[in-house]
Amino acid sequence: MVTKIRARLAQLIWLLAALAALVLAVGALLIALDANRSNSLVDFVLRTADYIDLDIFSRQDGIKQFKGDGAQVKNALFNWGLGAIAYLVVGRLLDRIIKP
Repeated sequence: MVTKIRARLAQLIWLLAALAALVLAVGALLIALDANRSNSLVDFVLRTADYIDLDIFSRQDGIKQFKGDGAQVKNALFNWGLGAIAYLVVGRLLDRIIKP
């Protein structure tokens, strides 16, 4: 019984981490493609990615800040890309630790 619960919890954590990484990656892609921000789906993805980045991987004040031409795209791709990788690594580590 406890083994099943731990296995399900590990799966849930990995799923949430992968979903967070996907949202960050899609958000960075939408910025790189200069998607229409007045579209409700684009707006939802970007707002969700802004929330998921935990202000550590923020595109406005993240780990690395680029200046000049294309800075907004570079900031999103670099910081949200790192955030996506971090979510995948931490999610996998927690999955391995929790899984029986």
